[in-house]
Amino acid sequence: MADFRVRVSTGKAFGAGTWDKVSVSIVGTREESPPLPLDNLGKEFTAGAEEDFQVTLPKDVGQVLLLRVHKAPPALPLLGPLAPDAWFCRWFQLTPPRGGPLLFPCYQWLEGAGSLVLQEGTAKVSRANHHPLLQQQRQEELQARQEMYQWKAYNPGWPHCLDKRTVKDLDLNIKYSTAKNANFYLQAGSAFAEMKIKGLLDRKGLWRSLNEMKRIFNFRKTPAAEHAFEHWQEDAFFASQFLNGLNPVLIRHCHYLPKNFPVTDAMVASVLGPGTSLQAELEKGSLFLVDHGILSGIHTNVINGKPQFSAAPMTLLYQSPGCGPLLPLAIQLSQSPGPHSPIFLPTDDKWDWLLAKTWVRNAEFSFHEALTHLLHSHLLPEVFTLATLRQLPHCHPLFKSTGIGIEGFSELIQRNMKQLNYSLLCLPEDIRTRGVEDIPGYYYRDDGMQIWGAVERFVSEIIGIYYPSDESVQDDRELQAWVREIFSKGFLNQKSSGIPSSLETREALVQYVTMVIFNCSAKHAAVSAGQFDACAWMPNLPPSMQLPPPTSKGLATREGFIATLPPVNATCDVILALWLLSKEPGDRRPLGTYPDEHFTEEAPRRSIATFQSHLAQISRAIQERNRGLVLPYTYLDPPLIENSVSI
Repeated sequence: MADFRVRVSTGKAFGAGTWDKVSVSIVGTREESPPLPLDNLGKEFTAGAEEDFQVTLPKDVGQVLLLRVHKAPPALPLLGPLAPDAWFCRWFQLTPPRGGPLLFPCYQWLEGAGSLVLQEGTAKVSRANHHPLLQQQRQEELQARQEMYQWKAYNPGWPHCLDKRTVKDLDLNIKYSTAKNANFYLQAGSAFAEMKIKGLLDRKGLWRSLNEMKRIFNFRKTPAAEHAFEHWQEDAFFASQFLNGLNPVLIRHCHYLPKNFPVTDAMVASVLGPGTSLQAELEKGSLFLVDHGILSGIHTNVINGKPQFSAAPMTLLYQSPGCGPLLPLAIQLSQSPGPHSPIFLPTDDKWDWLLAKTWVRNAEFSFHEALTHLLHSHLLPEVFTLATLRQLPHCHPLFKSTGIGIEGFSELIQRNMKQLNYSLLCLPEDIRTRGVEDIPGYYYRDDGMQIWGAVERFVSEIIGIYYPSDESVQDDRELQAWVREIFSKGFLNQKSSGIPSSLETREALVQYVTMVIFNCSAKHAAVSAGQFDACAWMPNLPPSMQLPPPTSKGLATREGFIATLPPVNATCDVILALWLLSKEPGDRRPLGTYPDEHFTEEAPRRSIATFQSHLAQISRAIQERNRGLVLPYTYLDPPLIENSVSI
């Protein structure tokens, strides 16, 4: 006989406690004990509790390998068993008669009656689990998760996703917490009520004037939204949004003028000034291009029974000498030059030029919402997450650290999936590929590169602990299955994407894991948190356009400009949605914060502390810089970045 002490920690969240009966079986190298009830006088397993139990094993089970947790509803006299309720267990600590305590991290909801098997908390790749029972447990855990979390093809040409019909079908471990869910719906309800009271949600007609639009602009405005309202017509602000707005990933260095964008020296002389030319500025590296060509011919939506319109513009930008601003030089609203596709210039009539810039901003909305936001920051992170759940057991170290309408969105995603490549997802390579290493005032790049570097160093330290050589990477079957599944289900086996289907070196593994973490945290924050700031003053980011793009100059008017913008109800719908998507509904977990302590060893804990310290240094530097900016760039300040895609 042997006496063990069992310490159990229950989560603090609402509903984390349970009335169910819990027992444990201790699995050792010799045998497995019978279920040992964890039962003190009174109620056990209340939310936030840490409780001690004494259990006696009838036989020596040998060296402890596993802890099997059993949960079942209590039986009441005459009434029989009660309905089971959920329990969030943080961890078990098992102290044997001889030797130190063993920690078994859990951090899971246990729903209903059943059993769960836990390994001691030391992170292990598959080759490090030498005992057959430990290998068997890893395989059984993955088999169970692969049955629970299955893939489906949502749309042809899209990344695959979780095979569940509604949020209600998800298990508690991958749902919003109760508090977060309640906050989300409270925020949505209050915002909806405010718009309803103003009488705007049901108005299907045009805005009467730009002045009337201020009624909706006053809806929960932010300092950044007020800045957009004050400066939206200015060329410098228009251009700056390609660097630090909600879609800072499209601008690229212009090495030569595209043949289908025939800008001439005479067109841009007033902006470039005397003594220079387009060719000279191309050679200096001061010209940049934003090309929305992927939108060409895209299917458009119908709103209030009225078909909407789309453009596929090209925008040429000029970086002024010294510390001057980035400025737009020319805009063409289609990919086909000609008499019906004029090149709009800053010297044109005010309303011609403003309308052309507004068409570009509408293209930014469509590109951002379908690709930068939905595809790159939601659908692909879902692939990373689902592959992690299906291919990496809890004890694996990587598990621990880690206006165009629906049809138009679908078309865009299908097109972009054929163009998607690995360098786009790796920020340093993306910056080099687009040739924007030196453009001044590009805070998305500056802050993003700092965060990428911090994540990369953290990942490198963790990988160094568990993978002593390139061969150890190659030999990790679970790791390779994870990478292979992401390649096949997320990137549809497209070798042209450059996405790895296997990893051969520690260096490649560090880059890959850094890419996953960065895109699921910092990249999402950069392209999500500013959505409301950009669209609160709707003319700055119109979600749809009701009239076709202009085919000649000199015809634009204030009235025509307003008639092109989306109707009142569509404006309200989008602003409500983007306000919710920009506002984190509580229960925050900033980047580098790991309340679920899956790592029990000292080395990875030190790495986490170093990572947190590095992020704090980055935050101080960003806040210091922002004090000198008219419009602070806050979206990549580490305390404001969620650890994962959380909304």
